[in-house]
Amino acid sequence: MTMAEVVAKAGVKKKKGFLYFVDKRGNVACAPMSRKGRKKGKAKITVVAKVGVKKAKGYLYFISKKGDVARAKMARGRR
Repeated sequence: MTMAEVVAKAGVKKKKGFLYFVDKRGNVACAPMSRKGRKKGKAKITVVAKVGVKKAKGYLYFISKKGDVARAKMARGRR
């Protein structure tokens, strides 16, 4: 069983201090990480790569170390 599978090649170069994620539209987006002293409120979200991944239920979508969009089966109901 593979832990994660690459869904789309994005090749995003990650910068320190930013959180990278797959947004609602399936694109790669980033926002500055919350740090001490930063003003409260909504962070400025910017789309880094337009990928348009269609999300399936029961999977967790994330940005891999290589900067690609990957997914892993969610662990649900284990005891």
